[in-house]
Amino acid sequence: MMKNKPFSIKAVLFDFDGTLTKPGALDFSALRKAIRCPADMPVLEFIEGLPTSEEQRDALAKLEQFELDAAEKSEPGPGAEDLVRYLHLNGIPVGIISRNSFQSINRALKNFKEIGKSDFDIIISRNDPVRPKPDPDGILLAAQRLKIEPEEVLAVGDFIFDIQAGQRAGAITVFLENDPGDQKSAVEDQKLKFRSDYTISHLGELKGIVRLGIPLPAGKFPNDLLKEVLDQFAFQDPSLLIYPGIGEDTVAVNVDGAEVLVLKSDPVTFTTDSVGHYAVLVNANDIATSGAVPRWFMNTLLFPCGTTPYEIYHTMNELKAVCQQWEITLCGGHTEITDAVTRPVVTGMLAGTVAKSDLIDKRNMEKGDKILLTKGVAVEGTSIIAREFGDRLKKFGMTEAEIENCRQFLFSLSILKEARIAARSPGTSAMHDVTEGGAATALEELGIAGRHKIRVFMDSIPVFPQTDKICWLFDINPLGLIGSGSLLICCREKSCKSLISRIQKAGIDVSLIGEVLEEGEGIEAVKDGKDAEWPRFETDEITRLF
Repeated sequence: MMKNKPFSIKAVLFDFDGTLTKPGALDFSALRKAIRCPADMPVLEFIEGLPTSEEQRDALAKLEQFELDAAEKSEPGPGAEDLVRYLHLNGIPVGIISRNSFQSINRALKNFKEIGKSDFDIIISRNDPVRPKPDPDGILLAAQRLKIEPEEVLAVGDFIFDIQAGQRAGAITVFLENDPGDQKSAVEDQKLKFRSDYTISHLGELKGIVRLGIPLPAGKFPNDLLKEVLDQFAFQDPSLLIYPGIGEDTVAVNVDGAEVLVLKSDPVTFTTDSVGHYAVLVNANDIATSGAVPRWFMNTLLFPCGTTPYEIYHTMNELKAVCQQWEITLCGGHTEITDAVTRPVVTGMLAGTVAKSDLIDKRNMEKGDKILLTKGVAVEGTSIIAREFGDRLKKFGMTEAEIENCRQFLFSLSILKEARIAARSPGTSAMHDVTEGGAATALEELGIAGRHKIRVFMDSIPVFPQTDKICWLFDINPLGLIGSGSLLICCREKSCKSLISRIQKAGIDVSLIGEVLEEGEGIEAVKDGKDAEWPRFETDEITRLF
């Protein structure tokens, strides 16, 4: 079950017995019999209701001994230690909220091999001055001590009281469905009456829920999360020839049976310098990878408060000039000054056309196809860093001439020329331009969209010396640096040499960097003739500089 409202997770509070530990260590039947507690009554509430203080002390002593005996033989629940480490790595406070005594919790934690008491930011037991679950006091107290709101707490437990306490506190609740044996029907009934926000059968599943509630880093929405969303869509319109997917940067619509309309939308967010230039070309590049000709451009311009009219005129004139250079019609759009942004953001929408018979679809990739890369990696990233961080590069020792040379990479962002050459080659099966996430991410996306594994020869991937120097100075990997200006081309082996020759004759560098393998997904990297680890980047390397 999914929360029907957006949420943020700033702490995770676990029940202890049966949640962080394996269930069954405490023999409740024997305990109830020892203190004469009815089967349908909670133990703590039964003890509290005993008529004399002497009877209460005696029953509580038996309970504590049962708990200590159980703690002696308790074991970590499957995935519990790994999960606590995962939460710490993501900066999320972790706590325990239990009806057990602190002494028994502390003893049981000694049986954990990889984590201990110090790994929990807060432990609230029945020894604390709060009413036990299902009362929400423990969760509210934990939230207060952690200085967060109760609705920012994720409460996890294996019993109805855990869920009730979480709900009453306003927390997000997760029910851990352990194997309850002969109590299964009772637990199922509890789930129906007291429905948690989520239900899991293994603690490892909690990572996916936590990830939904923690802030994302700057950059593109992660591909694995995007896939979860896209998998819920049903694209049933027969006119939609290429629809959204990982590695699909455009959509293609069959207009009249002979001509296809190709559509693309993309923002520019990493740079403030020459933002109009980037906006047109990053959209036009994607249009060209389908074999289409970019024709109509619209834009939404968002400027921060304090922007002058001249600055807006400058961006508009830049958009106009770049569109004219590539014979694209600037149709219109929207311009706004808003406190929603802190630097200019340009979102472009571009449309192009191609004959249906000439549409290039990545699903046409085949085993044995060769993979080419034009120019070198991180063309765009080299330009952005030189334009946005020139002062820092000077402090690192780069000369003004070197920095200016890197700034000029801006005028190599277009892949339209090589894309047109490739589109006219009958052996071209797929194209994909390198953008955010760099060449490493682009090659993964190409394989996913084309539904084939890819082998990459890492020694053959070209890196400009200017790019190599900048990346060394900033300690970033050029393979993960934003790379508009480079085009990945898949082509049949028999047409590979002639395609390379035609691209080179046009004055564009091109390298053979890989080949298409069998159907599937993933990158097989080779370096120095040996298997190598393929780098993966959760966010583009340039985000580390911002």
